Amino acid sequence: MPGRSGERPASPFGGLPVSELAILMGLISLVFGYFDGGGPPVVAGIVVCTLGVVEITAREHFSGYRSHTALLAAIPAVAVEAGVVALFGAQRQRVLLLVVALPVFAALFWLLRRRFLTARQARIARASRGSVPRAPAG
Repeated sequence: MPGRSGERPASPFGGLPVSELAILMGLISLVFGYFDGGGPPVVAGIVVCTLGVVEITAREHFSGYRSHTALLAAIPAVAVEAGVVALFGAQRQRVLLLVVALPVFAALFWLLRRRFLTARQARIARASRGSVPRAPAG
């Protein structure tokens, strides 16, 4: 069952490309912040861009349209790793950060993959039911 199945899921914002605009604005802020020496514009750009990407990928993933399992599992794992660094400081042995981030990634990957496969089966079942010719009534 590789690839896409059916039509892309509809945006919750109707015809407005809110997520795409968030990604664009985040990239603009990120580039501006980079050339300005870093700081809040870079952080804001990363956050806004991430929110746009997460909205699109989560919508496609949870509807069974396209699997984004690795990306959706990596984002919380990276956030946990950043939290560990913020709490305890940067470690000399950076490999030790994997002790925290890797189990988070693995657990989320497993759960998200199962959820996608369930949504994909439901999507395929809906599509096959809709294409079956119906007998005329009467």
